[in-house]
Amino acid sequence: MKKDIILAGVGGQGILSIAATIGMAAIELGLQLKQAEVHGMSQRGGDVQSHLRLSSKKIASDLIPKGKADLVISVEPMEALRYLPMLSKEGWLITNTNAFVNIPDYPELQEVLDRINATPNHIAIDADYIAKDIGSAKSSNIVILGASAPFLDIDPRNLENAIKNIFGNKGESVVQANIEAFNEGLKFALNNKCA
Repeated sequence: MKKDIILAGVGGQGILSIAATIGMAAIELGLQLKQAEVHGMSQRGGDVQSHLRLSSKKIASDLIPKGKADLVISVEPMEALRYLPMLSKEGWLITNTNAFVNIPDYPELQEVLDRINATPNHIAIDADYIAKDIGSAKSSNIVILGASAPFLDIDPRNLENAIKNIFGNKGESVVQANIEAFNEGLKFALNNKCA
């Protein structure tokens, strides 16, 4: 098993929680893990990206070469486009469709979404809407994680266990909200997988 994953978004959107959850689930399964340092978090609202590599064999480098990522997981649509060149031809793009407009010249959202929809293997999900709909507006990043789950080669139960461990100190209601967010994202991806 080998998965090369680019995580992208904007500071404060929960990229580190996604990485920690995937990483904890991978370690539970005995996989090797390397993560490049997260870039761009010097300020809330700045662009953020990280390389996450999982494998059943030893991993030599923590950086993913251009055009070799199996997944680009993004919590912001323009950031998804920024890292699209990292995606392999067979790779999957999983992204939120809700924009975080943090720059004055942010392109028209429909243009961004049209480019995402032109990507052969993609899941475009309004994670913010789903998170609000289930009463947990802060868990949109975990909705995105759930939408990524079918492409990670990690059993969703292992990811749920990692969610329980990561959010356990915040109380049972927070854990359950994140489990629900994860399952809603997973359900969406399974119902909308187009390839």
